[in-house]
Amino acid sequence: MPVGRRLGVLFRQQLHHHNLLPRAFSLSPSRQSRAYSRPPPSNRKLNLPIDFNASCLLAHSSATALANPELPGDVRASTTTKKMNYFQAVNDALAAILEEDERACIFGEDVAFGGVFRCTTSLSDRFGSQRVFNTPLTEQGIIGFAIGLAAQGHTALPEIQFADYMFPAFDQLHNEASKYRYRAGGAKSFTSGHLVVRMPTGAVGHGALYHSQSPEGFFSGCQGLKVVIPRGPIQAKGLLLEAAQGAHDPVIFMEPKILYRAAVEQVPTAPYRLPIGKAEILKEGKDLTIISYGTMVYICEAAIKHIEKELGVTVELIDLRTIRPWDKKTVEGSVNKTGRCIVVHEASRTGGVGEGVASEVAERCFLRLEAPVCRVTGFDTHVPLAFESFLMPDVAKVFDGAKKTLEY
Repeated sequence: MPVGRRLGVLFRQQLHHHNLLPRAFSLSPSRQSRAYSRPPPSNRKLNLPIDFNASCLLAHSSATALANPELPGDVRASTTTKKMNYFQAVNDALAAILEEDERACIFGEDVAFGGVFRCTTSLSDRFGSQRVFNTPLTEQGIIGFAIGLAAQGHTALPEIQFADYMFPAFDQLHNEASKYRYRAGGAKSFTSGHLVVRMPTGAVGHGALYHSQSPEGFFSGCQGLKVVIPRGPIQAKGLLLEAAQGAHDPVIFMEPKILYRAAVEQVPTAPYRLPIGKAEILKEGKDLTIISYGTMVYICEAAIKHIEKELGVTVELIDLRTIRPWDKKTVEGSVNKTGRCIVVHEASRTGGVGEGVASEVAERCFLRLEAPVCRVTGFDTHVPLAFESFLMPDVAKVFDGAKKTLEY
């Protein structure tokens, strides 16, 4: 058994500390007493805990949720929303897919029990063990089975328990799934079915080597795959429905695990789809463009408040949402307007998504750029247990990158 599996119990303790696991995983008082972190110093100004309840990037009212211009007209005209966190929105989308598509199946490690992060809670009871079922601990087998299932006309919805575990299945994803439609001679969809591979991703606080990686950059060279990383519940539901029902290629659907319970907003109860391959301008500005996705958009939002206050500029914030293929047109238009650009992600600097974005921006916007494209990323090292927070971009690092870019 891989070392990562043997660390599972320890990791669940760490998740419990951050209130990311339900009571079913409760620990004895003696095992809860260990303090993994301390509150920030009272004089700290930048790197404060993110207050998701105050974030303008989440819809805290029904009116805000239904005002989203990307929602279909009939959904916007309704008045029905429900307060959901990230994993509940994923669960809601999966239930809608299973309800509408009788050939859709969910499978993976522990999914029949609800999964480690509860994203598949109650789905086995509701739709039966023939459509929601557990698999052995074999990522290669899970994806190989999913490819065959999709090729025979089913909607395959496999779950990889952690994105860190996807590497044994990488051959299946890159050499089989990504090439299947091309080999089929231009078939409209993934032959006759759909394939969406879900996986929790990113830092969680104390995930260390085997539970906090951000491996999205590995898929950058996989022609034929789409890679989606939603930032919140509304996005997660709409993009997951689009991935399962509208995408013509296999989709890698990566869910930032730290957001499962942290990101909460009002979500339309009716099914709806959001566009894959389209970035979203979350905030308009004229002096600097910041490009990010997933958890880091909240770090950027917090940093922008200080940047605009201290440096006297306005900043445009873009959420890529889809990182393969990413929306070059929206990014190009923004950078040509502002003349300065920062790319922020928690994956390592080398091989990260920022490399491709920065080079494309430099090529497309060269005559308009007033400064080199800046990247604020994770370090080129393994994710350490005790020092995970030092590895990741934070408000201070984004502020520093913005200051250097604006003063260049």
